[in-house]
Formats: sequence, C-alpha cells, structure tokens
Amino acid sequence: MKARSFNTPSVKARRISLLASVIGCAVCSFNTMATEQDTPSSVVKTWQLPASGVSQMVHGGVGLIQTPTARMAEAGDMTINYTDNEEYRFWSVSLQLFDWMESTVRYTDVRTRLYSNSPGFSGDQTLKDKGIDVKFRLWQESTYLPQVSVGFRDFGGTGFFESEFLAFSKKWHDLDFHLGIGWGYLGSAANISNPFCEIKDSFCQRPGGFSGLGGKIDYQRFFKGPASVYGGIEYQTPWQPLTLKLEYEGNDYSRDRAGELTQDSRWNLGAVYKWNNFSFDLNYQRGNTLGFGVHYALNLHQAKQVKIKPAMQPIPQVLAEKVSITDKDIIPRMLLTEAGFLLQTSRVTDDEFIIYGQQLSYRDDAEATERIGRILVNEIPSYIKRIRVVEYAGNLAMVEKVIEVEPFIAAARYDVLEPNVLSTYVRQNPDETILAMADIPYSTGFYTSMEAFWIQTFGNPEAFYMYQGGVFLGGGYRLGENFSVNATAKVTLLENFDKFNYKVDAQDTGVHRVRTYIREYVTGNRVSMENLYLQWQDQLSTNVFAQVYGGYLETMYGGVGAEMLYRPVDSNFAIGFDVNYVRQRSYHNDLKFFDYNAFTGFVNLYWKPEILPNTQLTFNIGQYLAKDKGVTIEAAKRFDSGIVVGAYAALTNLSAEQYGEGSFTKGFFVSIPFDLFSLRPAKGRGRLPWVPIARDGGQKLNKPINLIDATESRSPFFD
Repeated sequence: MKARSFNTPSVKARRISLLASVIGCAVCSFNTMATEQDTPSSVVKTWQLPASGVSQMVHGGVGLIQTPTARMAEAGDMTINYTDNEEYRFWSVSLQLFDWMESTVRYTDVRTRLYSNSPGFSGDQTLKDKGIDVKFRLWQESTYLPQVSVGFRDFGGTGFFESEFLAFSKKWHDLDFHLGIGWGYLGSAANISNPFCEIKDSFCQRPGGFSGLGGKIDYQRFFKGPASVYGGIEYQTPWQPLTLKLEYEGNDYSRDRAGELTQDSRWNLGAVYKWNNFSFDLNYQRGNTLGFGVHYALNLHQAKQVKIKPAMQPIPQVLAEKVSITDKDIIPRMLLTEAGFLLQTSRVTDDEFIIYGQQLSYRDDAEATERIGRILVNEIPSYIKRIRVVEYAGNLAMVEKVIEVEPFIAAARYDVLEPNVLSTYVRQNPDETILAMADIPYSTGFYTSMEAFWIQTFGNPEAFYMYQGGVFLGGGYRLGENFSVNATAKVTLLENFDKFNYKVDAQDTGVHRVRTYIREYVTGNRVSMENLYLQWQDQLSTNVFAQVYGGYLETMYGGVGAEMLYRPVDSNFAIGFDVNYVRQRSYHNDLKFFDYNAFTGFVNLYWKPEILPNTQLTFNIGQYLAKDKGVTIEAAKRFDSGIVVGAYAALTNLSAEQYGEGSFTKGFFVSIPFDLFSLRPAKGRGRLPWVPIARDGGQKLNKPINLIDATESRSPFFD
C-alpha cells in the first residue's frame, strides 16, 4: 500500500488566507500477486463507546459551553464535533493523546464576514479560519484536591480565539464544579486584575495581535494582559443520558472577529443528551443566542473490526507420532489459509524445521507467530526441537523467529500455570548459516498493482472542500535478486478541482517554487505518469540496508538518489541517511523537466523513547528541495487499535518573511490500518494528512520507497 500526499500553497491577500489545505490520500489497494486481500463492500464496525462522562464545548475539547475545564477524556478518545450558533459554525476534532494531554484542531466559519472582498476570487463564501488547541493536566483530582489543567487555545495562526487558561475541577456526588482563570479571548472582560502582573510589569499588557504571517506560536503573549475568572457547574441528572450545564464566562464579545456581539448576560445554559456514540447539545448563550451541537465519539484504543478468520489449530494432549514432515503440499496451504504466511521454501536439520516466506495477512506479529507454531507442531516429528521462521520483505530477509517446541506446546495447550506463548520464542537477526541453506531461486518477471486514491483540500477560496479521486495503476519488472523497474500511472476519475479559478501564487518570497505549483500539477491531464524508476536494494550487513534509485521519482521531481539505514531487530533506535540530486518536472509534459535542480538529503534518526509508550520520534536533519537547511521533527502516537496519529514541523534557516504565510512547514496525519475495515485479516494502511498551510520552505523529496518503511517488520511500530 502506498499513501501519497502533496503540500498545497497558500497566498496572502488582504491579510486573509487564500488557501489552507491538506491533501491526503486514503488508499485501498489490491495486488495481482499472492498479497491480494478481498475487502467486502459492506462491513460491520464495532467502535467502542468512550467510557468517560465528559462532554465537548462549543470550540471543541472537554469543557462547559464556551469555557474549558480541567477535565480530560479517556486516553484514546477522539470526538468529531459540529457546533452552530448565530454568528459562528465550528468543525473540530478533539483527541486525548495521553491521559494527561488533550489536543484539538478546528475550522471556524464566520458567518458575518466574507472570505475576501473580491467576488471574482471567492464568490460569496464566508470567512474560514483554522485553530489548534492543547491542554495538559498538571494535577489529578484526589479526595480533597481538585484536578488542575493548563491550556492554550488557538495558539498559532491568526489567533481568532487566542487564549490561555488555568482550570480547576472538583466532583461532589452528581455535581462537577469548575473554576478557571482565562487570558486573551477568555479573559477579555477583565473582571479581575492579572495575578502575574503583581510579579512582573511585562504581564500587565498583552502585546499586539496577529503578526501578519501566522503559523508561529506567540509565546511572548502568553498569560499577559487582561484576565477573567470563569466557572460553572455540571449536573448529572438521574436520567443517565442527560447532563445539564450552567456557566459564567469571562469574554465580553465587544471585539469579536464576527463583529461587536450583544451580550445581555455572562451566564450560559446548556444540556447534553448522549445516545450511543453520539451526543447532542442545546445551549443558550449571552442571554440572547441559541446554539446547538452534534458530536460523534470513539476510542482509538478500542476500535476494532469483527473478523472472519480460521480458528487457531488446537494442540491435542497426545500428539500423533510422525516419522517425517507432513506432506509438503499440505503445510504451505495451511500456512497461507490459517496463518497468512506465504511459504517460499523449507529445510529440515537433525533437530530443526526451518521455513522461509512472507507474512501477507496478519499485522499482529504475536498472533501470526502463534498460528504458524500451532500448525507446525501438529505436523512435525518428535525429534524436531526447534522451529525457525525466516520472514522476508520482498527479497530481503528481515527477521528470524526461533520457536522452542516443547515450551511452546506447553504454553499454547495451557499445560503450565501461567502460559505465555511470547516467552517461548525469540525474534532475532536471520542467521547467516540458516539463510545460506535456503537457496531460494529469485525469479524475474512482471508484476502489477492497482491502488485507489483520494486527494482532498480544505479551506480553499473557491470552495471550502475540494477533492480528486481515482486509481494508481502500478507495474514493474524484476530483473533479478536486487534490481527492478517500477512505474505508476495516475488516472483521475472524480474531482471538482475544475473550480480552481487561480493557479498563480502571487506571494513572492524569493524562494524557488519547489511545491507551490501544486495546482498546476493536480489539474493537468486525467491520465499522467506518477513515477518511473530503476531501483537496486540489498542488505549490506547484519543490520544495514541500502538502496539506489533513479528516474521520475514523484509527481514534481525526477533524479537519482541513494539511501542507507542501520536498523537492528526490535531496537528502539535506527539511523540512516539519504542523498539525492533532482530536477523539477514539467507540469506541461510528463517526460520533460524545468531548469531548476537541487541536491537534497538528510541524516534520519528514529527513536521510540521508553518514557513515552507507543510513541516514535523522527528527526530528519539536512537540506531541503529549496536548498534551505534545517530539521523536520515528527512525533507519532500509536493506539492499541493500530491507528497512528502524528504531527511534524520543519524548522529551517529561512526566516518567517522568506517562508511566507504560515512561517514554517507543519502538518498532522492519521494512519489507519486496512485491518479495521476488512472482515478478513489484512496488512497495509492508509495515511490521511492535514497540512494547514504549506509553502516552499522545509519541503522534502517524496521518494517512492523509504527503507524505514521497507524494513518495518524488523522493529514494528506502524504494523
């Protein structure tokens, strides 16, 4: 499976963002080789209802109506929100990454203002704005002390609702009491003096507003200027689905982005009704405005899919006596149908049975290994004391699993007091002697694939939501053990990109346009050449992998490059580098190039810190396509379901003025396993990115294959 995303340009016009977009590709793929997975058109999903009793506020995130509280949702809870009142509409997604950290992303529709003053540019579309919030728990509620949290609302970008807050929450029977201090938007009523002003005079005044470029965190404004106390009460009624809210807020609405709003009262009332994964709220704000909201919640740790798969092979108390390995035609069929393992060959020694092949179906390595072990212990003679499973990715041996037969049987058959199948085998580097015994003939020949794609953008001046869908038709020819030729054609079947009424990016920053011609590329021919390249790939030593490639590498660039990666089995650390010489492809002709060329490359570090469970940090340090230098930092969090949520930022030597609107490249992504949508076990995943504003700085080459992905099974994070 491949997932593609493009960075989309944004231009400044009258201090209004012309384009705030994310282009993501949700891919559902099948392959003409033995990796094919049949995905039914209709599946039954079992999303688990979040267990926490908290509810979302208008702006998204756990809170009362307009104000946040110290409460946190259950770890892994994700809530999709739509709220509406007279002046604003909010679309938001709130995610509880850890039990101590909540994050929210939001789009705001300001009904009282136009996107721009030029009808030819944005028609009658109303103003849209995006925002990001984060909240951290400082102290967990105890018998006598309240829960304490600190948070930052709309802390980057244009800062429509920029605020900081310190919140306290204490529960007593069916009542939940909340008190908070807000600064910025939440504190504009200034009903108290800023307590930090007593410490230092610089906190008495809040520095000026939006800088004009956006995207930066204005930390110099934090907790400064006017402050207000706010608070409220939540009451859990005897009827379990219904919760009532009373709130006193600290905003005066006199300088709101929607204009000066009449506020007849600072008291707001609300009610929340929960039904399965949905919740519906109705509220009365400012003493004169009715609002409502609809919310859908699920827990990413508990998300799962009903599966149709074979039961694991039972192991009888008395194994049948065998003098030799079962018919070799039976074992490959059982391994494939019951364990998803494509057997390439096998070997037998004095006391070991060795199989070589690829795992095609089960993304859970522990389940896959147990299934293989259960099948084989029923088919091998008693003199076999050890089973070795050598797992390949393509033509490269990734990992060897050594199963001790007697302990495995005891654990799988529950013959011991505390059975633990995981303790009966080890994962290690493939043994050189074992690999030499394989003697697998590497075949040459053609292979093909087809992948669906869906590209989407948000926040465009022509239309808020724009899309493009179709298929990638792939194919290649394997020239031997290490060489192959690969190509992909993009076929567009469905789109509304014809609504684009401008393509020329009017913002001149002096940086070469390495990505901001995106509209020209995506609105070209309905059939285009995505890539065409020659690749060499090999394992140079025990933990070192390398590849060399050349050709049309991605939509916008072609050239040559090389990559090397050091990645031990089941290590929390990997390091590598890549170097590339590329030229910019023409958007007029798939085969031609523009004059622009660049050297680009990075030192790549991958780290899974033990202090942050199920988290991976990535650092790419080097030179980008626009010849700027810096580092891209990515943090990814994996949930028990296999869903991965991540964010990244590219910090380079370009100034905010040179970069342009947004100040630096940043984005978010969600990676979803296909297994969550298939009735049968499946590998592979789709990646949905969101890039608020992306320009030409901090842009990397989108290589067709990355070694960290090709070697995923050595130290799984995404699978």
